[in-house]
Amino acid sequence: MSHLLRVENVSHAYATGPDANPALAPVTFHVADGEFVCIVGTSGSGKSTLLRIIGGLVQPSTGQVWLDGIPTTEPHPQIGFVFQKTNLMPWRTALDNVLLPLELLGPIGPSQQKEARALLALVGLADFAESYPAQLSGGMAQRLVLARTLVRTPRLLLLDEPFGALDALTRERLNLELLRIQTAQQQTVVMVTHSINEAVFLADRVLVLGEQPGRILAEVVVDLPRPRSLAVMGSGTFGSLATEIRRHIGLVEG
Repeated sequence: MSHLLRVENVSHAYATGPDANPALAPVTFHVADGEFVCIVGTSGSGKSTLLRIIGGLVQPSTGQVWLDGIPTTEPHPQIGFVFQKTNLMPWRTALDNVLLPLELLGPIGPSQQKEARALLALVGLADFAESYPAQLSGGMAQRLVLARTLVRTPRLLLLDEPFGALDALTRERLNLELLRIQTAQQQTVVMVTHSINEAVFLADRVLVLGEQPGRILAEVVVDLPRPRSLAVMGSGTFGSLATEIRRHIGLVEG
């Protein structure tokens, strides 16, 4: 399996000189095409900074990010970004929100309309195409953001705590939805989360970041079979993996 993403010796400090505030120590890792990687760590470990560097939203102080063998220095059309805040246009319908990225590229025709409606169906919002964001629940709004991000068919999807503001039950449902969509779209995903259980449930690998300046403490391979259901959370393997990650973070002794 080829590497779609390569992060090589990337670090970041806010400001320079004696006032420098190092947020991220040099980190190196690779992500294979079609792989799901989660990044976990305590607050201040540089998780979101790292994700923004990968997405070209923040320039690294050192190192380089490569997407499919090409260095990235700015936002890339093959990279989609989903934040915790939805940033939907409240005056546009769900369908029009999904179409927005395509409108920026040129006139909208029947094929784009069909594509947008197919994505709404993919995220379970086919019946809400004409609804406005204020008429959607928090979970529905996040699914709409995901559809809007996927409309440009990004090869790499970056998720920054997308479900962090949702209640536990809605979050679990959306985790299932995310796995279904990732499988259907054969998407490569890098996701930041504070939830260790969420990371183990979703990921093929979990990268554990230490406290500021963030650095990779461990790489945990999640050897759970796919497709996954919520029942896997009750397995001994799941519990052992979650405990291993907590041990690396320092939440469990041993």
